[in-house]
Amino acid sequence: MESAHANLHSDRGPLRGERPGRARDPVIKVRDLAWLEFEKTGLRRAESFAADFGFAVAARTPDALYLRGTLPGPQCVVIRRGPASRFVGPVFQAAAAEDLTRLARACGATVRESADPGGGRVVSLRDPSGIPVRVVHGAAEWPALPEQPVLTMNVGPRPMRINTAQRPAPEPARVRRLGHVVLETRWFERTLDWYLDTLGMIVSDFLFLDDQRDRGPTMAFIRCDRGAEPADHHTLALHLGPGAGYVHSAYQVADMDAVAAGGRYLASRGHRRVWGIGRHVQGSQIFDYWRDPDRLMMEHFADGDLFDCTVEPGWAPMSASGLAQWGPPVTRDFLGTDPSPALLRSVVTALREDNEIDVPRLLGLMKAMRA
Repeated sequence: MESAHANLHSDRGPLRGERPGRARDPVIKVRDLAWLEFEKTGLRRAESFAADFGFAVAARTPDALYLRGTLPGPQCVVIRRGPASRFVGPVFQAAAAEDLTRLARACGATVRESADPGGGRVVSLRDPSGIPVRVVHGAAEWPALPEQPVLTMNVGPRPMRINTAQRPAPEPARVRRLGHVVLETRWFERTLDWYLDTLGMIVSDFLFLDDQRDRGPTMAFIRCDRGAEPADHHTLALHLGPGAGYVHSAYQVADMDAVAAGGRYLASRGHRRVWGIGRHVQGSQIFDYWRDPDRLMMEHFADGDLFDCTVEPGWAPMSASGLAQWGPPVTRDFLGTDPSPALLRSVVTALREDNEIDVPRLLGLMKAMRA
């Protein structure tokens, strides 16, 4: 059907009666991700990988590591010493101090002072998947650091580079900022509604199982609602699955050369590529995915889409082949479909619980990941 989505970001819009991609009256509207929190058993090993991946160290204590990008702002990642290596949860930025009061009142929470470097005040919540979510305001910003040079490209009718060769430096891709986090949940509809209703986020794209569209979407790419100011195509992505928790996080670098040269540097340091280099469909980012020493997946990206509040959700069928416009075939490692005892336990648990996973849904997801 012809819609405003033609030649934009999706060939399809919603069918009559399908769910909207935003709440009518959200509690607040967050501006962005502030940072992500992890626990690691070894901070020294975590810092070594962080340097190879392209982070700068903003601060460190005996029990915590604060990683940042080159752009001014708060830290991108907080890693605390813990008994196991795991993702803890996301921290979002509130637009105003009074938003914290409104949020705490609506959710039965408390506004507290942050003990992290940079200070600020925070409200601690949990989403319906059980993931801790914090919202912060007033945290101090780290000043800008030197940027990775962007190479001058000879494109179009007027070349700009004459008598000069291109040689990207053999160095890590310098992370500029945190872009997004992707989470898996067995309670997709409830969790999605929570982020729309509570944090005021809006959906850029829905994915659905091709033969189960009547049951609703199974993935949502969600951005911050900044009104007329453009925001990343997605700051958060949620997808239905038998697990619950972290899938990957993504960090912007300067350009495609930074993605590629940074990947070559990571490989030279013995790190493991998951999938890439390619260009995504939803969001259009040039991507490259890697595993850290604890097998957590992290993405370098460049050149992502930016939408303001006027763009309504696109709708597209979910498939493995639909994840990229170009690049190598998607790997089973990226899809999380490698057989393992942990995956089997997740499937058994999901089928026993009261959630949105049932046998037809599970079979539909498996079919989509083979498509």
